[in-house]
Amino acid sequence: MQPNRSHENAVTQFVDGKNAKYAYRIIGPQDGVPLVFVHRFRGTIDEWDPAVVNGFAKERRVVLFDNTGVGLSSGDVATSVQQMAENAVDFIAAMHFDKVDLLGFSMGGYIAQTVALTYPSLVEHLILAGTGPGGGEGVVPMAAEVRQVAGREVLGLDEFMHLFFTKSEASQEAGKRYWQRLQLRPGPKEPALSQEGVKAQATALMGMAQGVNAPLPRLGEIKIPVLVANGSNDIMVPTPNSFLMSQKLPNAQLILYPDSGHGFLFQYPELFVEHGLTFLRS
Repeated sequence: MQPNRSHENAVTQFVDGKNAKYAYRIIGPQDGVPLVFVHRFRGTIDEWDPAVVNGFAKERRVVLFDNTGVGLSSGDVATSVQQMAENAVDFIAAMHFDKVDLLGFSMGGYIAQTVALTYPSLVEHLILAGTGPGGGEGVVPMAAEVRQVAGREVLGLDEFMHLFFTKSEASQEAGKRYWQRLQLRPGPKEPALSQEGVKAQATALMGMAQGVNAPLPRLGEIKIPVLVANGSNDIMVPTPNSFLMSQKLPNAQLILYPDSGHGFLFQYPELFVEHGLTFLRS
């Protein structure tokens, strides 16, 4: 396990778990409880914002990994969030981490909640960014138009900007800066998720939206500190769901970022990192 100073120069390494050979990168100090990032629908470790990763890595050992069938990890893409969570725990076990903090973004937030519910002694802190509690009473679903765009075979810059940022000039400019930061890492990028993989992840998310093993009715069981964060106008996982989660979780804080959408953490990377590190120190 070789740590690196920044996401831009972090070496991609591999570890054998029971379910797959996992691709991962470690950035930051070698000691302390690892902060494991769990990525979004269609995401790979290449698509984490260097400003967010490097910001957290100033104090924390940040661990990025690809779930089964994603990026350079082997195996098939799971068709349920529960199996994705089991794979995440398989990776954590393969890395010999006894305790972790989890930062789950979007789909990764569903996975992180499921890990915390299934393995409560493993997780010390949860950061749930741009995510929801699954389907159930009081949950605001994704609009059909948004779902159609998100499921397109190829997502270009225009579609990404529509899904992740608001229409304001400030938000759009922030989105472009994020896109530029992704180009800072030299060399070839990880392969994009295949259409079969997209369909598998969509199946998992559809099950979650229908309430299959959804965290919502069990959120009261998560006693650890939780930071719920989102943009003020998230159209991917509608912002009211963040408020709902903060009401159901017994030890949660809620932060909403102004004039921002699903990609709020990329629009306000320094502020999000500052809030996140303050929370993790608690």
